[in-house]
Amino acid sequence: MGRGKIELKRIDNKINRQVTFAKRRNGILKKAYELSVLCDAEIALIIFSNRGKIYEFSSTSNMMETIEKYQKIRYGSLENNDLHMEKEQSSYVEYLQLKARYQELQQLQRQLLGEDLKSLNLDDLEAIEHQLQSSLKAIGSKRTKRMLDQLHQLQAKEKMMMDANKALEKKLEEICAANEAQKAWVSGEQSSIFGQQNPHSHGFFQPLDCNSNLQIGFSDPMSSGEMNVAALDCRNGNGSVPVWML
Repeated sequence: MGRGKIELKRIDNKINRQVTFAKRRNGILKKAYELSVLCDAEIALIIFSNRGKIYEFSSTSNMMETIEKYQKIRYGSLENNDLHMEKEQSSYVEYLQLKARYQELQQLQRQLLGEDLKSLNLDDLEAIEHQLQSSLKAIGSKRTKRMLDQLHQLQAKEKMMMDANKALEKKLEEICAANEAQKAWVSGEQSSIFGQQNPHSHGFFQPLDCNSNLQIGFSDPMSSGEMNVAALDCRNGNGSVPVWML
């Protein structure tokens, strides 16, 4: 038959309690050692007897390092959790404040538009009226300033465009003058070249001096009598007749 279930309770017999403590202590120390070897676990075990005697086991050479590591992980996470909770609470409080401020601004906007005025007294209404007048005055001043700024900008732009127009007109006049000078130079050059090629061209179109009496054949301005005298003179001079008289 199997062993029955043992009820866990304090052992009244002092000797039996001491024997059980020694057996269970050695067993748990052995189990801790086996767990550290088999599973490569970092283990720190501390046991205090009822007499205040301490028994300990550490899988590392320094148990304090393991204890510090435990404190850092265990209590450090608690501190982080506390900080996180404090931050959440602060954010929630800020959210409530912003929500209340938003509701106040919405109500004020409705009142400025002439709505939800039943709960206001005379002083509140006068304050809203004064605020509206101040707002209208500020808006008018701002609008006037914007209009003056736009006017100055337009005037500056107009001046810039007029200066650009003047510069373009001046440039256009210079281009026209250069074109006229180039045309005059080309015309003078052509006239000079034509004059060099035809030095007597100025008299080419003058009328020729012609005798109005039309004669067919050889025409000599000298008369027949003068021709005979010239022939005799030539014959008397050298004794020969010129060839053109033969």
